Amino acid sequence: MASHEDNDHLPEETQGYKLSQPKQSLAEYQNMDANDESLQRYKKSLGLGGGQDLSDPNDSRVCIIQSLTMESSGRPPVTIDLSQPGSESTLKDKPFKIKEGAKFTMVAAFRVQHEILSGLQYVQTVKRKGIRVSKDSEMLGSYAPNTDKQPIYTKRFQEEDAPSGMLARGHYNAVSTFIDDDKKQHLQFEWSFDIAKDW
Repeated sequence: MASHEDNDHLPEETQGYKLSQPKQSLAEYQNMDANDESLQRYKKSLGLGGGQDLSDPNDSRVCIIQSLTMESSGRPPVTIDLSQPGSESTLKDKPFKIKEGAKFTMVAAFRVQHEILSGLQYVQTVKRKGIRVSKDSEMLGSYAPNTDKQPIYTKRFQEEDAPSGMLARGHYNAVSTFIDDDKKQHLQFEWSFDIAKDW
């Protein structure tokens, strides 16, 4: 049985939802029902059928998270570079500062290769002094492998408000997870931030 701690990094389940069919290969998707207009629109929305595939045959990863950026009006963006394997291992020891009450938006940049990525989600669990204070998830969507026409994907999250008030100020630890519909974890990393009175 999975512990509560294990479930902190999984997206919330939608009661009664199940994947309707088994996962199909990229070639199977491209050859499906060539005469079906609605399926053609769906395949086009995934980016199938155009451009040269940029998948690296020497890299078995399906989803490669390039960066996670925090944008806040009037401030330069703060980017967590995740492009190199292992780059996430030191983030917990390098907290960045967020002004209390500030509005901010997160932006993920990523690449997909080898197969269609179905139902990519971002799950973030935040703890303060070891106690979970929030768990949020954001559906990023489904994506075809990147091509020369679309070399990288970016997804802008919903705008958020940093907590405010004297009790909200302090140090927070977060765990961010990128996970898909098949519960395959593409990246998980720990990082930290401080809520302060000023930037």
